[in-house]
Amino acid sequence: MNSENFGLSEKLVSSSYIRQGSQARRSHEQLIRHLLEQGKCPEEGWSESTVELFLSELAVMDSNNFLGNCGVGEREGRVASSLVARRHYRLIHGIGRSGDIAAIQPKAAGSSLLNKLTNSVVLDILKLSGVRSVASCFVVPMATGMSLTLCFLTLRHRRPKARYIIWPRIDQKSCFKAMITAGFEPVVVENLLEGDELRTDLEAVERQITELGAENILCVHSTTSCFAPRVPDRLEELASMCAKYDIPHIVNNAYGVQSSKCMHLIQQGARVGRIDAFVQSLDKNFMVPVGGAIIAGFDESFIEEISKMYPGRASASPSLDVLITLLSLGANGYKKLLSVRKEIYLLLAQELKSLASAHGERLLHTPHNPISLAMSLDGLQAESDKAVTQLGSMLFTRQVSGASERMSCVLANKPARGKKGGAEAISQMDLLNMAERELLKLIRPAILLGASPNLSGCFH
Repeated sequence: MNSENFGLSEKLVSSSYIRQGSQARRSHEQLIRHLLEQGKCPEEGWSESTVELFLSELAVMDSNNFLGNCGVGEREGRVASSLVARRHYRLIHGIGRSGDIAAIQPKAAGSSLLNKLTNSVVLDILKLSGVRSVASCFVVPMATGMSLTLCFLTLRHRRPKARYIIWPRIDQKSCFKAMITAGFEPVVVENLLEGDELRTDLEAVERQITELGAENILCVHSTTSCFAPRVPDRLEELASMCAKYDIPHIVNNAYGVQSSKCMHLIQQGARVGRIDAFVQSLDKNFMVPVGGAIIAGFDESFIEEISKMYPGRASASPSLDVLITLLSLGANGYKKLLSVRKEIYLLLAQELKSLASAHGERLLHTPHNPISLAMSLDGLQAESDKAVTQLGSMLFTRQVSGASERMSCVLANKPARGKKGGAEAISQMDLLNMAERELLKLIRPAILLGASPNLSGCFH
């Protein structure tokens, strides 16, 4: 409805009512105008009606939704199921072109605008979350592992002789496979045990650089978000080292956007040294379906180079999901989630420490890890090699997910010792049931409080 149509409507319905409806329409359009002007996440979240109006306006700009459109090519936005069309708000063409995921599509002005706005809004959120000097980013319809691979493949063109990627160890398969898939040889650097924490061995990293030769190293592949007792890598020192030896530096920031500490490390690393790109998951940080990531960096030309490395067009679903989410939350809503995550993390640490003490165990001291917690399970592990895994399965069947059980450093309980001379001892099953009850008391309230995008996954 434009002003002309509203004027015509006054012939059918009282003009005072029509003007009221017109004013209501303008309030929606005003929000959309601010988004287009500023390219930033709105301070306050939009209503669903405003979001749907905006997406409908975008969709009618795509050629597959033109009235009387006659598409004769092989890719004309054809969809057999109306349910599928509605699921995607009829934004069918995807994003990008064959040579660049960020390119404009002549057939899809609406989808292209969606893509540009999403990248702009996400960039604003990265700055709001702590990386103030980030220059560019784009949403890619791949999870974190494949997005890291895309970064490595882009660096190959800049360093064609390089064979190795130096990687301070973190026990996550996707990080390792990302390097292998790109065709490089990971040089695994074991971490140092400092107190309860596993920390970056900087001397070992520099030793590998000198032994292998800087020109033979594609990059240093570091990590922020991780499971305790592992803590984020020493990003400032690694960034300085990369600048010293002129070696690229790629950071796996999978679920670090929600952590001000992780984002501060990236900001400081870029300030004192070199960070070429950092990659983060959409689902872990923004509560959207799995399948998307953000590739960001401090050199706009390098981020553009990565986007052009993506072969072919791409699905718009991850971009659509995160844009809807951020428009609905608004900047203030997202900041509130970050604040609540911190509060619940502190509460969880306090209560878990009390639980551990009550059963002769302890919460490991890992102050450099702002996301994950670890508690010993020495007593339970002493009962049986399978007891630890069994506790995890019991929690899972009671609908508590995200807690990891590890033989070296895990959630636990210490068994009571039976008396000699035939006195009854606590059985392994009794022990497991007791541990389960205590953990459920602790975990479930924290999860139900509606914490962060990754709260249930940060209890390790």
